[in-house]
Amino acid sequence: MMTTPPDPFGYVGKHCVVTGCHSGIGQAAARLLAEAGAVVHGLDWQECDLPLARFTQVDLRDQALIDRACSAIDTPIDAVFNCAGLAPMHPPIDVMKVNFIGLRHLTAALLGKMVPGGAIVSVGSNGGAGWRQRLPQLLDLVATASFDDAVRWCEQHPGPQANAYGFSKEALVVWTMYHSASTIARGVRLNCTSPGSVQTPMLEAIEKVTPSDRIDIVSRPIGRRSSADEQALVLLMLNSGHASYVNGIDLPVDGGFIASRIVNINP
Repeated sequence: MMTTPPDPFGYVGKHCVVTGCHSGIGQAAARLLAEAGAVVHGLDWQECDLPLARFTQVDLRDQALIDRACSAIDTPIDAVFNCAGLAPMHPPIDVMKVNFIGLRHLTAALLGKMVPGGAIVSVGSNGGAGWRQRLPQLLDLVATASFDDAVRWCEQHPGPQANAYGFSKEALVVWTMYHSASTIARGVRLNCTSPGSVQTPMLEAIEKVTPSDRIDIVSRPIGRRSSADEQALVLLMLNSGHASYVNGIDLPVDGGFIASRIVNINP
C-alpha cells in the first residue's frame, strides 16, 4: 500500500519565514510547515498561538519595524512566504503599504539572508487580475527605489487607489514578474499566487460590507470557497524543490474563475 511521506515537499530542517501567521492562509502555511519539520519564523502584527521556532511582532506599514524584525532573524533562510494582507475596507495607503510596499521592503531585507536554491512566494488575489490594463503605471510604481519613494508615488497618484486592494495586488503581480530575473540570478526563485474566494477571517470581514452573492461569483465554476489549507499547500509546493524550474509566475488558485473569464464562460 502506498503511503504519503510525512514531508512530501522536503521541508525538514529548512528555515522558513511566514508573514501573516496569525490567521488565514499564513496561519495554515506556518502550521503545515511546522508539521513538516521546518523551522518556522513567524511574523505578524497580532500574536500567533502556533508552536513556532520564533515569533516576531511586526507592522508592515512601518519601515523601521520591518527592518527590526528582519534583523532579528539571524540564520540563513530557505524560503519566505509572504501571506500577510490587509482587507479593502482599510485606508487606501495602509492597504498599499501592507499588501505591496511593506511586503516588497521585507522581501528585499530578507533576500541577503537567503541560501542559493531558496524561494519566495507571495499571496496575491484574483482581484489583481487586471494588471495588464495598467502595466505602464504599475511598472512606474514597481521601479520606485524605496519604501518612502513608493509611499510618495501613491500620494501623487491617488486615482488607482479608489480600489487600493485590487491595485496593490496588481502591483504585487507585476513586481513578481519584474524582480524575478534579478532574484534568480542570486539563486532564489520568486513567484506569487492569486487565490479566489478563500474562507478566512479576512473574507468574513469583507462579507460584513459586501453581499455574499457578489463574493460567491468568484467561486464559479467550482461552486465553493477554498479553504486556507488548499491555498497554503500550493505555496509549500511552489517554494519546494519540486518547483525548481518555476520562476516569475502568478499562479491562479481560484477553482477556474480566471480561466472561465478569459474564454468568456459564465456558469
